Amino acid sequence: MEEGLELLEPTELYNMLQQATIFSNLTDPNYLLLMDARNKNEYNESHVVTAKKVPKNEEGYFVVPYDAELECKQNIVVYDSNTSTLREPEAPALDCGRMLWDMGSRNKVKILKGGYEEFSALYPFLRTQKIIFMPKEMDDNLKPYPTEIMPGFLYLGNWRQGNAAYIQKDLKVKGHVNCCVESETFFSDPGPHLLHIQVEDDNEADLYSKFQTACTFIDTHKDNNHVVLVFSNLGISRSATIVLAYLIHKFKWSLQEAYNHLLKCCCTIRPNRGFIQQLSKWEEATLGAKKTDIEDPNF
Repeated sequence: MEEGLELLEPTELYNMLQQATIFSNLTDPNYLLLMDARNKNEYNESHVVTAKKVPKNEEGYFVVPYDAELECKQNIVVYDSNTSTLREPEAPALDCGRMLWDMGSRNKVKILKGGYEEFSALYPFLRTQKIIFMPKEMDDNLKPYPTEIMPGFLYLGNWRQGNAAYIQKDLKVKGHVNCCVESETFFSDPGPHLLHIQVEDDNEADLYSKFQTACTFIDTHKDNNHVVLVFSNLGISRSATIVLAYLIHKFKWSLQEAYNHLLKCCCTIRPNRGFIQQLSKWEEATLGAKKTDIEDPNF
């Protein structure tokens, strides 16, 4: 492993671009510095949304952008055309990453695995020719997509995302698990593509009895190579609980393992306490024993 550098999977960058509370995290200038190390013509033709072209000096070496403030950035990501390892000779992304690390990045510089070619093939809707985003444009135009929990298959989102036509089209969604009490959904007709779980986001609400039905529904869509979106009003409690139940079911993960994975994908999840207790019961029923101490203050 090369000091100061680490590989970043395409799904991790996708999720990084989708993190949001009220507004997209991308509106925070210290959240992400995304750098394109390809040549100027390639960058101008198309690049990942919000990416900046890495400047070079007269000798052709990469230099730090004048407003980069490396020591303040939570995440620094670099990509070139198709670098996939940290050992490729003369890879522009690696040269740039080393320079950013040497010049003061406070965290390891992340190198996008597969570069622009792989990322843009997976997420063509995140390509752009736009170079500068003003703060107001960030708020108005960068509407986050659902977070990707299982690459190319399972997504977690909120009510708006569950009803936005462009999201269903771009992600090729074929199945919905609607965890809102309200029945409105992009799929207007009930059928095999829609599972409606009408449960309030309340500590006393029973979501446990819906776990098996939800897992069977999601499994059926997976068998048919259909993309599934699980959503609730805010996408942080009921829908997150259903996704956690599925991860425990699918991978035989402990609740702690499933929670860690989901939190890495979506930093805003907050299942209510009653749902955590129901997930603990589901963990025991699925794995044959309780593996996670939900009373641990670190959980």
